Amino acid sequence: MTLRATVAASLTALALPLALVATPATADSDRAADANPWLSQRVLNMAHSGGEEEAPTNTMYAFKRAVKLGADMIELDAQSTKDKKLVVLHNATLDETTNGKGKVVAQKWRTVKKLDAAHWFVPKQGTKHGAHAAAYKLRGARDGDPRIKGYQPDDFRIPLLSEVFATFPKVPINIEIKGTSDDDAASFLRTGRLLAAMLNKVGRTDVIVTSFNDAALADFHTLAPQIGLAPGLNALTAYFLGGTLPPVGTVALQVPVTFSGFRVMSKEFVAKAHADGYAVHVWFSGTAPDNTATYNAMLDMCADGLMPSRPTTLERILDDREIERPGEPGVHPCT
Repeated sequence: MTLRATVAASLTALALPLALVATPATADSDRAADANPWLSQRVLNMAHSGGEEEAPTNTMYAFKRAVKLGADMIELDAQSTKDKKLVVLHNATLDETTNGKGKVVAQKWRTVKKLDAAHWFVPKQGTKHGAHAAAYKLRGARDGDPRIKGYQPDDFRIPLLSEVFATFPKVPINIEIKGTSDDDAASFLRTGRLLAAMLNKVGRTDVIVTSFNDAALADFHTLAPQIGLAPGLNALTAYFLGGTLPPVGTVALQVPVTFSGFRVMSKEFVAKAHADGYAVHVWFSGTAPDNTATYNAMLDMCADGLMPSRPTTLERILDDREIERPGEPGVHPCT
């Protein structure tokens, strides 16, 4: 059984009303809230993979575009190549988003960097195979045809994680440790250890690291304890169902709107998380529509950050409602 299937089974067997686990804040949780800077970083537009319905996922083009339009934080995924280079890629294989094939871990960086990461991108639809050739407006931009004003061909390839950090020295970054498959724990550990070494060298702490794999996240924390965490599936499930506090180092709970048919996001959940000292960030990715209604609903539940595939839409909503932003006064959306 895969990790996700195991968690889904646990949810089915153990689902409880959130009110049963929404315990009052303690002195310890009050101190945790005071010590967690991410609780004051709100409301974040955390462009998911740079905004995968508006730009080719996990590309420098997407990240640059998202930051330019107003995104407060970049959300991305980290995989590793055969020669231990950390690259920004969601899937373990190259087939989904590029014109390459096979597992990225089986390829050296010199091969990966030549690929076109906009090959399967369709505007307003995201990554899509099988569309008419004319739909792939950015296909070939990696090689300079078409030329996209304000961007370079390299902006349309798979980037190195180090390139993202160098390009955005003052933009917070949310990183998900990825592996080859749920049952390949070693691949998650490999990527997590490479990430810890890189972050220790870079010295930045405006970073949150997460993973579906709890063991990889725990291992990462022992190597880079200064970096804030968002817990993995098992730890998050234990918190949601039974109120068990997540591992030391946790600064944010990054949750779907729903999971396996169960509602996760609610005002009560956010209130409990805040009382325990954790920020709440919401991702969508098939758990709820990426649209105006969903974004407004999450704001009304007092989420600290949203991870939209349509960052332009979220930015418009935040502006129209004059919502508070990091370092800027505004309307508190859930009062």
